[in-house]
Amino acid sequence: MACALLAYGHKAYSDERWFESFKKSATDFELYQFLYALPKGADLHNHLSGSNFSEWWYELALNKDINRGYQYYTKVKINNCPGYGGNMFGFSPYLMLFVNLQKSSYDALTDCEKEEYKKLEDLTPQEKAGWLSSIRLDKAHEGREEFFQTHWQRLKDLAANPYILAEMIYKNMQAFSKEGIVYLELQEGTRYYKKLDGTFYSPEAVADIFRERISRKDAKETGVTVRMQYYLLRFIDNAEEDLEWIYRFVDQNRDLYVGINMVGREDNDKGYPLRFLSTLRKLRQKIPKINLAIHAGEVDEPNKHVKDTLLLGAQRIGHGVNLITDPDTLLLMRNNDFLVEINLVSNLLLEYVGQYSEHPFPEYLRTGIPVALSTDDRGMWDSNMTDEYFVAVKEFNLSWSELISLGRNSLSHSFLEDNIKQKKLSDYESRVMIFQRQFRKNPNKILKTSKPISYGFLCKRYQLCFSEEAKENQK
Repeated sequence: MACALLAYGHKAYSDERWFESFKKSATDFELYQFLYALPKGADLHNHLSGSNFSEWWYELALNKDINRGYQYYTKVKINNCPGYGGNMFGFSPYLMLFVNLQKSSYDALTDCEKEEYKKLEDLTPQEKAGWLSSIRLDKAHEGREEFFQTHWQRLKDLAANPYILAEMIYKNMQAFSKEGIVYLELQEGTRYYKKLDGTFYSPEAVADIFRERISRKDAKETGVTVRMQYYLLRFIDNAEEDLEWIYRFVDQNRDLYVGINMVGREDNDKGYPLRFLSTLRKLRQKIPKINLAIHAGEVDEPNKHVKDTLLLGAQRIGHGVNLITDPDTLLLMRNNDFLVEINLVSNLLLEYVGQYSEHPFPEYLRTGIPVALSTDDRGMWDSNMTDEYFVAVKEFNLSWSELISLGRNSLSHSFLEDNIKQKKLSDYESRVMIFQRQFRKNPNKILKTSKPISYGFLCKRYQLCFSEEAKENQK
């Protein structure tokens, strides 16, 4: 393999031929090493609370210095307690294990309910393994219902601690930096975060906690810039009022928040896009432009949701899987300025495609619709950005120019301030050029120094299971 690799640097190879030769000769392991080391751009579709690995949640739940003294309990058995009062703490159903409560919520339970819970640090090894698995989509029988109806409900109070979420931002900055990402646009709100006594932090206080963590020296040293989108749960009864509050909050916090996203299952018809058209038009009469990157087309049935979402003013479409079923909108988006945020791992695990040969990504890419890869809820998929790139190259045989267009698109369609965006785009082109030159000159050096860390998705689907030594090297 070494002799073949050295041939890639020969002057006779054009820009595309060296990559085609590499793909033809490389093992899956070498391709993954290459893609892990490849300079990348941004992750534009990233739900912060879904982006965090189970191990991170467990670590921070037990670290009282970082989480500011919170004690957490998790449900390990079901006693069929009479008069269940759990609904006063949120939306977790009673018949669910590994629901996480902070002490103030635990203290309000009945004696019978308290017996169902353990302190997180007191779990047996078997219980801990179950807890870690409970917020990952890691079983063959798990899919869309498990994800939408249990993962978020289990997190519960863990996801209501602003200090844990702020530290998760930093952990994501660290991890994405190792993969060559330079910008994260995270979807997260600032309401409903609980103090130790169970009362709520003000939204402004939570935003300040996020700002402070991002501004620390260790965060800046990652080289990753962070901005946020405020999410709207699209199918709730008062969603229009919620959108008005969010719009005004984002307007007042434009240094941190660069856009709004509508989230939630599209197969819940209460969240249909045109529900929000009149509200947005009213808001735009008085408030300067706020960017919209909205979930659309993440549904099984053919419909016009992508078209209707563009009518709302969206500049980016999250998922867009069923755009392929709407020819008029497909034509509208060709060679235009609307980006589709592609989530290959998510779409397979949630069964919006049964296999990758059904995915419309290559059709969009190769007919002139701007696309970029993103990770969606990678902690719950047990995956990373390089997995998205690996799937794209392996399943769809991307050319070099197609591959690097993904990073370029992710930056050019980001909601970053123009001056920072242009700097990151220029840096991206330079990083790609240097990487290409160095690889063609000495491919073995690049591969030997690339020490990827991968997770369960890659191991299960492609049998690429990196060693614990490689994981240690990434700490």
